[in-house]
This record gives sequence, C-alpha cells and structure tokens, in this order.
Amino acid sequence: MQEISLPQWQELARAAEQWLRGSVLTLNTLGQAGAVLLCTVLGLLLGRLAQRAFERRFEQQLVSTDYLGKLMRAVNRVLWLSVAGVLLSVAGVAFRTFATGARLLDVATTLALAWIAIRLASGLILRRFWGKVASISVWILVALEVVGLLQPMQEFMDGLSMNFGDVSVSLLQALKAVLLFVLLYQIASAMSRFSEERLNRNTHLTPSARVLFGKGVKFSLFTLAFVLSLSSAGVNLTSLAVLSGAIGVGIGFGLQKIFANLVSGVILLFEKSVKPGDVIEAGGVQGTVLSLNARFTSVLTRDGKEYLIPNENLITNEVVIWTHRDSNVRLKVPAGISYNADPRLAMRLMEAAALQTPRVLPSPPPLARLIGFGDSSVDLEVRIWISDPEEGVVNVKSDVLLNIWDAFKEHGIEIPFPQRDLHLRTPFPHEGSKEQEAAEPDPGSDPDSETNG
Repeated sequence: MQEISLPQWQELARAAEQWLRGSVLTLNTLGQAGAVLLCTVLGLLLGRLAQRAFERRFEQQLVSTDYLGKLMRAVNRVLWLSVAGVLLSVAGVAFRTFATGARLLDVATTLALAWIAIRLASGLILRRFWGKVASISVWILVALEVVGLLQPMQEFMDGLSMNFGDVSVSLLQALKAVLLFVLLYQIASAMSRFSEERLNRNTHLTPSARVLFGKGVKFSLFTLAFVLSLSSAGVNLTSLAVLSGAIGVGIGFGLQKIFANLVSGVILLFEKSVKPGDVIEAGGVQGTVLSLNARFTSVLTRDGKEYLIPNENLITNEVVIWTHRDSNVRLKVPAGISYNADPRLAMRLMEAAALQTPRVLPSPPPLARLIGFGDSSVDLEVRIWISDPEEGVVNVKSDVLLNIWDAFKEHGIEIPFPQRDLHLRTPFPHEGSKEQEAAEPDPGSDPDSETNG
C-alpha cells in the first residue's frame, strides 16, 4: 500500500480549505444555516401555541378511540413540524430571490416534509408493517434527493421497460403503481372505516341504510384506488374494460352462487327486510343478526355460535323475523291443572305470576286461556308479551313457569301428571277344553269300585 506523502497531505488540506471557504464558510451558507435554526425555533414556539389551540378546539376528538381521534392525534403531533416546514419554504423562496441559491434550506425543507410524512404514516396507516415500509421508502427517497441521485435513478428505472401488447410499462411506472396502490389502499381503508363510524352514529338512518351506504363507499373507494394505480402505470383502461368483460363472461358460470349471494345481499339492504339487530329464524337457526355482508349474513345464537347464512337463502327460503316491524313478541306458556281445581282461579293466578316476571310487559297484559280438556288435566295457557327477544325466550318462559308453580302451591292447586289404572282379570277355562275334560270324572264309572282282572 502506497503511503501518502507530506506534500500530498498538504494538497488535500488546501483543497478541503478551499471547499470550506467556497461552499460552506460563505455568507450565503451561514445565512441559510441561521435561517434553518431560526425557522426550527419559531416552529417549536408557534407549533406549541398551535397545538394548544388545536387541543382546545378538538378536545373530545383527541380522546376518542375511533379513527377520527387517531387522525386528530397524528395531526397534532406534526403541527410544529408543519409550521417549521412552511417557514423553511418561505425562507428558501427569499434566499433564491435575493441571493445566489438556497441549497441548505431546500435540504432542510425536504427533511421536514419527510419527517411529517413518516409521522403521519406511522400514526395513520392501519398496519404496522405498511407503516414501516412507508417510513423506509420516504427515507430512501430523501437520501437519494439529498445526494443528488434521485433523478439519475428515475431515468435508469424508466429505461427498463417491458411490452404487453401495445402497452409498454417501465420499471419506474410499475414501482409507482405499486407504491400508489399501497398508499391509496391505506387511504381508502381509513376513509371507509371513518365513514362507517360516522354512519353508525347517524340515528336518522336505518341499520340497513347504514350498511348499504358503508358498503357502497368502501367499494367505490377501493375501485378508485385500483383504477388510479393502473392509470399511473400507463395501462389503457378501455382495453382493461374489454378484457374484464371477457373474463367476466368466462368465470360468471363458475361463480353463479357467489354472484347470487351478492345480488341477494343488495336486495336485502334495499328492501330492509333483514337488518342488524333483528332476531330471525332461518334454516333451523335462531339468533340475532350481527352484520349483513356482501356474500353472507352473520347470525349469533344464544349458544354463542355464529352462523354465516348465505344471502340467497334469506331471499329464496322462508324466514321468520321476530323484530321486523316491532320488537314486541308474544309467547305462549302452557300449564295444566287437576279436574278438581278451579280453572278461573288458576287463570287469574297465572296472569298474576306472569306479571311478576321482570321481562314480561304489563301492556298488553298477560292473558290466560283454557285451551282444552286433556286425558289427565285441564289444559291452560298464559300469553305474554316481551320486547327483548334477543335476550332469549326460554329463560323468560322458565321464570313464568316457576312463578306459576309457586302460586299453584300456595293456593293448593294440583298440577296433575299422567296416571294409568291397571285391571287384572283371572281367565276362566273354555267349555270342552282338555283341562276341563281331565278334571271332570267319567259318569259311567264308579270311583269306589275296583277293576277286575
């Protein structure tokens, strides 16, 4: 390895000194450094005032746990950076107008914008993985811009292209399309979640309308993100429409059930026949509708099991909706009494026992009816109304029956149970049978005589 001689060290020192005097230790560079420091300090001070005003104005939103609160907190964290970035931009314009350049201010402005983008990405992007990808991508772009390699890198990737028929797509276009789709996908997810939260708070809309508008906004946003990403890559959307039509005809037959469920879901939302919160019976499943999705309806039973019922089944098959127009539901609770008991007294006791149950509505009042005369009992029935069938019906029937049991016990009314009387008969021998012939003596013989040999 060749050693550097003293004259060479001296030459390097003189070159470094000339570079410092000509590029760094100049009045313009020192002025830009002072401007950067001043803008940073002013950004901190003014940003703190802006944060206080922002926190007072949006106090409730900042403590909220929904996506709007998350957005407000992310914006609040970058307020001072935004103020500093604006001041740096104004200072850069002033230096380029009255001086020879503003390279240092441009670098500081770029770093401030990159920092803002990273803080927003880490605070707003729903998944941590994509937040890290966005942060790394921003830092790479900033590094390339600072060292002056961003433009050459763009030109190099733009020269690497592939042809797909009449469409030529470069590596730069494909990379832009992917990054743009990821960004737009995250924005669409955030906006769709925000719209769903706002719609769920709107009490003027029915549950079906909220689901319909939410699904419509979500589908529109994701479609727009996909189309804009393809357009940025230079894909002709007209040819894409023709291609999608041809593919749609080919796969339509194989996806008949899926499309039938999709259309059925739209019909359910428009007709408002089934909506979240309804208690339904369909296909042997009874439970509360949790959500209406594009392909299926989620129903939660009292056993804690969640059934995914295809939307087509709710359109083509019979469905019992307990809470379609009104949440009040009538239940029938049967009971039996002995024939020796007073049915009128028993009916009054049943009505009083039903009213003692907390979930039974006092209006319409419980009504007891005599519905028949059974083999072992007089059959009675009390009809009650409840307003919360989603809380279960077996439990309220059990409470009513327990109250009836106590009332009948207190007033001495017997609750019968099936009884059977068993009669045993002794069979008589039939005339002319072998047993009778063996038991009767021969009339022509003398039992006391002896047989002569």
